[in-house]
Amino acid sequence: MQCSDIATMRVTAQTTDEGGQAAASHIAGAAAPRRLRIALVTPMLPVPHDQTRGRYIHETARSLSRLADVRVFFQSLRYPSLPLLRPRSFIYGEVGRDYRLDGVDVEAFSYPAVPVVSRVLNGHVGAAVLGPRVRAWKPDLLLAYWVYPDGYAAVRVARSLGVPCVVGALGSDIHVRSGLNVWMTRKTIAAADALLTVSEAMRHTAIDNFQADPARVHTVVNGFNTSVFRPGSQREARQQLGLAEDGRYIVFVGRFVEAKGVLELLSAFSQLAAGDAKLRLVLLGDGVMRQALLERVAASGLGERVIVPGGLPPLEVARWIRASDLLTLPSWSEGYPNVVVEAVACGRPVVATDVGGTREIVNPSNGLLVAPRDVEQLRSALRAALDRHWDHDAIAAAMRRSWDDVAAETLRVCESVVATRRPGARP
Repeated sequence: MQCSDIATMRVTAQTTDEGGQAAASHIAGAAAPRRLRIALVTPMLPVPHDQTRGRYIHETARSLSRLADVRVFFQSLRYPSLPLLRPRSFIYGEVGRDYRLDGVDVEAFSYPAVPVVSRVLNGHVGAAVLGPRVRAWKPDLLLAYWVYPDGYAAVRVARSLGVPCVVGALGSDIHVRSGLNVWMTRKTIAAADALLTVSEAMRHTAIDNFQADPARVHTVVNGFNTSVFRPGSQREARQQLGLAEDGRYIVFVGRFVEAKGVLELLSAFSQLAAGDAKLRLVLLGDGVMRQALLERVAASGLGERVIVPGGLPPLEVARWIRASDLLTLPSWSEGYPNVVVEAVACGRPVVATDVGGTREIVNPSNGLLVAPRDVEQLRSALRAALDRHWDHDAIAAAMRRSWDDVAAETLRVCESVVATRRPGARP
């Protein structure tokens, strides 16, 4: 059922005359139905110090805002100024109240935290800070992306307001959980009115590992910006970027952290580069391992053959992908990796690890899958992909899912939850 069908149902009355014959009659002059009022809660959005973070949430929120009244409550943890009390797994930076984002009504705020120490309290403190802001906006529903602590905080606030809450799981917030996080994640999933997952693989993980009710788990896979990630001339892209026309380019897009497989990628590339003078590796992104990667590249003697442009906006990422021969993502775990979708949309083949929902994107016609943390498999697959003739137009033609599709499916779940809300227990 399309969103237009839902809207039509709202303004159509089904009547039955005395003879028992049904007749549909539109309510003449009736006002348009009120748009659903959604408070979207998330810690994941592009920020000045990390432009690639949460791009998929930004795109979803922007498209959803065309179908409903949406305010994004962008909450982040505020850590002490002491270096030893700052997070080490991601690039940290404070976001001010003046934070703005294209196409989205956003309110940014933060609350204090200490790495590891405050983990069990973050959901409670987050709820206390989030509550007054959401209450003043008077939503019909809360939609939280990132299960704990943000989804937990959103569920608590929703229960206090007497409205439902839908929680969206993105990847690491289910796949990379340990200790107290497992317990708090399970509590959040049990209390949510519905759970959104970005892949079927993640849906099964939520059901099997976190005892989610299958009837309340909905897969809404990510889309891509069809005006940005699209097929184009490889030659033209290389000219614009100042790259050699006859070069062979492998592109990686992601965070510079160990779990993205960047060390395995450097090892595999080093072996390939020894027998291919035209081969280059492009590392797009940023992260806590940036300096360590640069030092490793320099020590290997491959400094001139590894290009590190940094974290770039989507238009520039798309240009690098179109300039490449293939994209690789050797992650240890994934939800539904959007960069793989974007590469396929540009008509480029992919070599990726068979984790999470990646196999729901990659197939023999558009790429190769390998086991995670296996340098030899990665090296062999990269070589095979570089040597194979790919039908770039066919690769791109098979990928057609937009963020508007994602927004429409998300709205259907939200509307269904509002219409048939179950009594929920407090977490």
